[in-house]
Amino acid sequence: MRRILAQTRKELTQLVRDRLALGLVLVLPVCLTALLGTSISLTVTDIPIVIQDLDQTPLSRRYADMFRSSLTFRVVTLPPATSPAAMLDRGTTRAAIIIPEHFERQIRRARPAEAQALVDATDGNTARLTRGNAGQITSAFAQQFARTGTRATIQTATRLWFNPGRDPGKFYGPGFLVLGLSIFPTVIAALAMSREGEQKTILQVYVSSISAHEFLLGKILAGMAIGLAQCLLGVGLMFTLFGLQFAGDPTPFVAGSVLYVFCMAAFASLVGAAIPNQAAAVQAVALGGFLLSFLLSGLIFPIENIPDGLRWVSNLVQARYYIVIVRDAFLQGGGWPAVWWAVLAVGAIGLVFYALAWRTMRRMQVKA
Repeated sequence: MRRILAQTRKELTQLVRDRLALGLVLVLPVCLTALLGTSISLTVTDIPIVIQDLDQTPLSRRYADMFRSSLTFRVVTLPPATSPAAMLDRGTTRAAIIIPEHFERQIRRARPAEAQALVDATDGNTARLTRGNAGQITSAFAQQFARTGTRATIQTATRLWFNPGRDPGKFYGPGFLVLGLSIFPTVIAALAMSREGEQKTILQVYVSSISAHEFLLGKILAGMAIGLAQCLLGVGLMFTLFGLQFAGDPTPFVAGSVLYVFCMAAFASLVGAAIPNQAAAVQAVALGGFLLSFLLSGLIFPIENIPDGLRWVSNLVQARYYIVIVRDAFLQGGGWPAVWWAVLAVGAIGLVFYALAWRTMRRMQVKA
C-alpha cells in the first residue's frame, strides 16, 4: 500500500508541476461546460425582419407595430430606394413583411386583406418558426376587430426563398463542408508543427539560416494544400450527395475558401508553435477549430439564438464568416455585394493568426 501511495503522490506531483496538463484537466472541462450550457438555445428570438408599408395608414402602422413589439422579431429599418428582396439577397434580414396598398380600406369594408411575407428558408427550422409567428401576429391583429364586432379577414401569404422545400440537406450540407475544413486540415497542420517541438527537431531550424517567415509559410502552404484538396472533395459532395450547385458568381467562394484554408493553417501553426506537445495541441485545435465553429458560427444554431453576453465572441470566430460565404454561394447567390465583408473578415483573422505565430517563432529564432 505504501508503494501505491508513493506512486500516486509522484503522479500528482508531476501533474501539478505541468501547468499545461493541469489546465487541460481542470480548466478546459469547466470552460466547455460553460460554453455548451450558455451557447445552445432552442428558443429563436431577435430574428431580423424588414417591413415595407405601402399603405401608410393608421391600421397598417398598427399592424407593423405588432411585429415591433414581438419578442421573436427585430425590425430592421428599410433604407430608401431599397427593396425588401434586396435585403434578403444581402442576408441583412431573415424575412420581409410587405403590407399592400388599400390594406385599411379592405379591412374597413370587411373584405379579405392579405399581407405578404418573404422568408429566407436557408435555415428550415428558423423559416418555420418565422412563418408560424408571423401568422400568429396576423391572427391576433384580426381578433382585435372581432371584439368590436367588425369582421376582418386578414391573411399572410408566405413565400419561401432560397430553399422553398426546406430541404435540411441544403442547410446542413454547406455547414458540414465548413466543419470539415475547420477540423481535419487544422489537426494535421498543428500536429506537424507541435511534433517539431516535442521531438526537439525544431532545434535544427533554430541553428539554420531559414527565417521565421520562411519556416511558417512553408508549414502553412503544406497545410493549405491539404485543406484545398479537402475543399475540392467537399464541393464534389455538395454537387452530388446534397444536390446543390452554385447559385451565382462562384468567385467569392473561391477567394473565401483560399483565405479560410490559410486562416486555419495559420491558426494550426500558432497552436503548434505555442504548444510543443501533440496531445495538448490536439485539445487546443478541438476547442478553437471544432467547438467554436460548431456552436458560435451559425452553422447549426442561428446567431440570434446565442445569448447576448456570449454573442460577441462569435465575431472572433472565423467560421462565422465562412459559413456566410458558402451558403451564399450554394443557396442565395448574392455574390460579392452580399459577402465581400465576410471574405475580408476571414482574411483579416488569418493575418492576425499568422502575426501571432510569427511573433512566437521570432522569439526563439537564432540570428546568424
